[in-house]
This record gives sequence, structure tokens and C-alpha cells, in this order.
Amino acid sequence: METVVKILTMTLKITAIVFVMMLVIEYLQLRFHRQMRRGLTGPIWLQCLVAAGLGAIPGCAGTFLVVSLYMRGLVGFGALTAATIATVGDGAFVLLAEAPQTAPLILGLCGVIGVLAGLAAEAIVRKYNIPLCQECRPEVHDEDLHAPAGSPTHFIREHVYHHIIRGHLPSLFLWLLGALAAVELLQPYLQVEQLPMGPLALMLIAAAIGILPESGAHLAFVLLYAKGQIPMSVLLTISVVQDGHGLIPLLSASLRDSIYVKAVNFVVGLVVGLAALALGY
Repeated sequence: METVVKILTMTLKITAIVFVMMLVIEYLQLRFHRQMRRGLTGPIWLQCLVAAGLGAIPGCAGTFLVVSLYMRGLVGFGALTAATIATVGDGAFVLLAEAPQTAPLILGLCGVIGVLAGLAAEAIVRKYNIPLCQECRPEVHDEDLHAPAGSPTHFIREHVYHHIIRGHLPSLFLWLLGALAAVELLQPYLQVEQLPMGPLALMLIAAAIGILPESGAHLAFVLLYAKGQIPMSVLLTISVVQDGHGLIPLLSASLRDSIYVKAVNFVVGLVVGLAALALGY
């Protein structure tokens, strides 16, 4: 019973912290969306820079914006790559809550890697004339881009209730509860040095899990890192590869483009993870 209470208390605590941070970020996203759109439709280097900045914002809103603009053909594949690599999704909230000293480093590295990978991906796409976004003709709803930031009723109804409370908190709570319970139960067996697999095997598993269009599985790695069970190189790998829920709209519009960007993220994630591991992190 004590263990159950401990897990529930920690889950509620982290969920509450995440909820507050989501409220703040949701408002900022709504308040400055016009400036973000202008920056995203400029030259490719500016697209990648702004897209990575949006992706680095905890949560999925910034990545959703980049994906939406990509599906309309307003930004290139490089910007899409930059955003999906830079984003840590909802896992960023948990990382900020559980490992505040490491969180800025991980978020910063993902942002820088996202910009560089985005520029490289765009150069490859243009050099080899790879066709992209031919199937992207979904009816994307962007009411939020035109909603009045000063309307409390709209903000509470659409953003606080529908988006955060209904859209994110239930799944976040359940993922946190499951991840914390799993970590608590398996903790005696999760020491890297005691596992039949070493950091390299864990890195490969992390990269494979990062392919999933879901940020929940990432939470387990964040919690393991916070408990000192895995090295930072493994956390960095999955942080680069995964993109939270951000790519889900593109999956329904163009499976091919989704595979392309996930393949790039997978390779980049393993490369930077191996480099970090070689450096002793």
C-alpha cells in the first residue's frame, strides 16, 4: 500500500507541474503565433532555426504548427526535420520537473542538432530532387491561429479544457502512472551494469521506441535517467528520435514523408547518441 500511495502521489505531483507549464506555454503559443508564422515562411536557414525553436518548446503545439505549415507547402522538409528532432514533446515537461539540471542541456542539444540536421536534410532533398508532400492535402483546422488571445472564454474552453485537460492530461497521467509503477517494480533489475544488455543495446532499443508517434514511452527513459539508471547518451538518443504526438497529423496525410523524416531522426539520434557515449556520457 505504501508503494501505491508513493506512486500515485508522485504521478499527481508531476501531472500538476506539467499542467501549470502547459497553461503558460499554451498562452504564449496563442499570443505570438503570427510572429512565429512570419519567421517560418522565410529562407531555409531561418525556417530551420525558427522550426527548431518551436520544436524545443515543451509540448506538441510548436511541432503541430510546423507540421501544419509543411502540409500546406509553406515550409520545407528541412524545417520539418528541425522541428521533429528539436521537440521532446510532453516528455520535456517531465524532464524539467524530474531532472531540471539536465533538461536545459538536452533541450538545447536537440535544438542545435535539429537545425544542423534540417539544413543537411533540405540540401539532400534538393540535390537529389526527392519528391515530397505530394499526398499532403488534408483539411487542417487552424482556428487557433486566428483565435483572439485576449478572449478568456475561448482560451479556457478550447485550450485549457479541450486541448490540455481532455487532450493531454488523461493520457499523460496514465503514461506517468504506468511508467512510475514499472520503474518502481523493475528498479532492482534496471541497473545498466546488471542487465544482459549494455548502454549500446539500450540505445538501440531507445531509438526503436522513439520511432513510435507517442511521447508516453519516452517518459520511462526520462524517469530512468532521473533515477540514475541509464546514461545521458541513451536519453539523448530517444529525445532526438521521438517527436511526441507532433507527427501524427502528417502520418494521416503522407506515410511516405513520415517515414522519410523518422528515418533521418533515427540515424541522427544514433549518431549523436554514440558520440555522447564515446565521450563518456
